[in-house]
Amino acid sequence: MPSFPPYVGRFAPSPSGPLHAGSLVAALASYLDARAQHGHWLVRIEDIDEPRTVPGADRIILRQLRALGLHWDAAPVWQTQRHALYAQAFARLRAANRVYACHCTRRELPPGPYPGTCRPTMVGASAGRHAPASPPSDEGPLFASVVVDDKPNDGVPNTALPRDPAQSGKPPPQTPRARKAAWRFLVESGIETFRDRWLGTQSQDVAAAVGDFIIRRADGLWAYQLVVVVDDARQGVTDIVRGADLLDSTARQQHLARALGLRYPRVMHVPLILDAAGRKLSKQNHAPALNLDAPLECLQQAWQALGFARLSVATLDAFWPQATAQWARRFVP
Repeated sequence: MPSFPPYVGRFAPSPSGPLHAGSLVAALASYLDARAQHGHWLVRIEDIDEPRTVPGADRIILRQLRALGLHWDAAPVWQTQRHALYAQAFARLRAANRVYACHCTRRELPPGPYPGTCRPTMVGASAGRHAPASPPSDEGPLFASVVVDDKPNDGVPNTALPRDPAQSGKPPPQTPRARKAAWRFLVESGIETFRDRWLGTQSQDVAAAVGDFIIRRADGLWAYQLVVVVDDARQGVTDIVRGADLLDSTARQQHLARALGLRYPRVMHVPLILDAAGRKLSKQNHAPALNLDAPLECLQQAWQALGFARLSVATLDAFWPQATAQWARRFVP
């Protein structure tokens, strides 16, 4: 087993609305796991999907976390201030022949896992072989230093993006067809296996189950699968604790991290809260915002959703040490 640096966890909400009961379960689990292991807990605002961002929702989320007693250990970061990092990772993948432009519309895609007609037939030095994903020996690592006290914009202004399309990750604007292309990650065959700390050993054949997946959308926005891998590496995250709805993304992210020469964190996927119709409680399903007039009750309900018995406490200050101790007994070796 690889050795990890001291524990660094994170909570990464999307600012498409305030936190609700379902998102609090993931926040609580990630926070308790970090505190139980005497680690750092970070907050990252995942606003890369700008059309879905609700103005002011990020500030509401941060206020909600503070009101509940969840205190982060470094300045929060926003993905929309980190485009240069994503462009750097994209350039590395492109140099290694691990990405390609895909012009297929959804109607043109074949049923089942990608590939479609845009997938290259000759990759790297010979057909069916990929160029190495690691950089030449005289090139430094993708992220030369990993720090926990990340600044919101990493010290890189958005105007610092490379102008060369090959460096920025933008397809050359030669034709309307090229300008509308999405960019897919070229998936290699094989089984991805990982141990989930809640669910046990998991495995997936990404090529058979998913196929080549998009890392930059046709509208020019970076895709979730790329940015989350880059962000976790840049912030030194050692442990991901999140909802079980993202379990299916884990094998893809592990595969992509390896192609970038990055170590993928340990993972834990916690249960979801379902609504009366059996759907995941979410902002898309109009889940109500947390009632911060009763913060302790919000925490108690999230705690019970994680499979624990209600705590006999009357204040937030009393809740946290008891919950942390019980979490440590169950999940910390």
